[in-house]
Amino acid sequence: MNKGMTMRTAIIGGGIAGLAAAFELEKARAAGAAVEYTLFESRDRLGGSLASEIVNGAVLERGPDSFLTEKPAAAELCRELGLGADLVPSNDAARKTYILVKNRLVALPDGLMFLVPTKLIPTALTRLFSLKTKVRMGLELLHPPRPSQQDESVAALVERHFGTEAVDRLADPLLSGIYGGDAAELSARTVLPRLVEMESEYGSLTRGMLAAHSKMRARAKEEAKNNGLPTGRGQGSGNGSGKGQPQARSIFTSLRGGMQQFVDALVARLNPDWIRLSTPVNALRKSDGGWTVEAGGGTESYDAVIVASPAWAASTLLSGVDAALSEDLGAIPYSSSITINLVYDEAKLGELPDGFGFLVPASEGRSMLACTFVHRKFLARTLPGKAVLRAFLGGMKNEALLTEPDDVLVATVRRELNEILGITADPEYQQVSRWRRAMAQYAVGHQERTKRIAAHVAALPGLRLVGNAYDGIGIPDCIRLGRLAAKELVASQPAAAGESAGQRVG
Repeated sequence: MNKGMTMRTAIIGGGIAGLAAAFELEKARAAGAAVEYTLFESRDRLGGSLASEIVNGAVLERGPDSFLTEKPAAAELCRELGLGADLVPSNDAARKTYILVKNRLVALPDGLMFLVPTKLIPTALTRLFSLKTKVRMGLELLHPPRPSQQDESVAALVERHFGTEAVDRLADPLLSGIYGGDAAELSARTVLPRLVEMESEYGSLTRGMLAAHSKMRARAKEEAKNNGLPTGRGQGSGNGSGKGQPQARSIFTSLRGGMQQFVDALVARLNPDWIRLSTPVNALRKSDGGWTVEAGGGTESYDAVIVASPAWAASTLLSGVDAALSEDLGAIPYSSSITINLVYDEAKLGELPDGFGFLVPASEGRSMLACTFVHRKFLARTLPGKAVLRAFLGGMKNEALLTEPDDVLVATVRRELNEILGITADPEYQQVSRWRRAMAQYAVGHQERTKRIAAHVAALPGLRLVGNAYDGIGIPDCIRLGRLAAKELVASQPAAAGESAGQRVG
């Protein structure tokens, strides 16, 4: 871009990462920066997998229902949008999660932290593991330090320390619930970097986790002392009991009106004339001093491009720009998922187990990966007397389910809920959502791949890649990357204003 001209940026993809980038550019424009943007979205709505609706007083999430509280980017953006008063915490006082074992629900034992058991008695008494596995967990304390030589799967790391049963009944269902992925394929170095570091320093993951927990408690007490607050027992175990600990921050945060409220507030801040729905980008080419975007039957030139589409789509768009970059992007695997919301009259539903819901190991041979008791996870988002159960299907191991009709999927979930929980009541409302190739999988070697991708992008001025395929799969990660990309482009702009650099060429 020449000095004195307006920087024009194309944003390809209107999910949360693309919207966050557009918001940041709009914010810079309002502050006087000479920037313009065009947001291209192939679908007829913005927000990507963030989509919710309110049915009979119940907030039903089609995609993600919340974001991690400890990652600040999402909550910060909500507050910037004036949504601070609508942020709602998860009901952690009732947080308890079960694992299905031989068709029986077994609660995760107290003291479980990031797949690592840290309390002897709860681990010894749990029905989740066999005696053989419990003995192995005790002997795990004797593991010597093991410097990390190369990346490996989460399953390999967990099996080396705790055995195959811990992979089957703990690591696989937990990671399937988060990533929709397979512990045997996911990268330990990327997905569980803290455990890799602990193994290198302490050998035993249990000793490493206890040391980290001790430091965290000491730090919390020191902060409380400095702020004139009473000191407590520190943070809890993270397993879901929520007992005997101060309720400082919830694990999850959502919005009173659902995640759609977040999307709507973001879109309201953007220039509607610069948003193009139902307009897929057909081609992306590097041109002298910028980029050419082909979409909607024409071509336009831009100074910069933020590609916020999935990596597999970015691979196609960049195939003619950098073949090696395209190959690495196309090699990032994705999983698909299905979300089914069922609304019940609570009086007809029968008594549910305490807690937030349950996870289903692949060895159980079920279609469901997990089920959340939504009305307990977030209070005040469901009318009194109503219950919402949210089931998850699909994942890397059962992509074929996406081709099944809605009525077959609902019947499958209802049958499994009957067999697991004894539910025979008919739901008052049912909703099926499919998300094809929506969740990036951080497979073994992911860090090396993203380093190569970053090097290729650095050699292409004006190009940025954002989304869940690179450095974090969650909503806060996508927001952070989207805003950072926009800030970097604005910062690279010559400090002068003038005419627009981009001209319509077709």
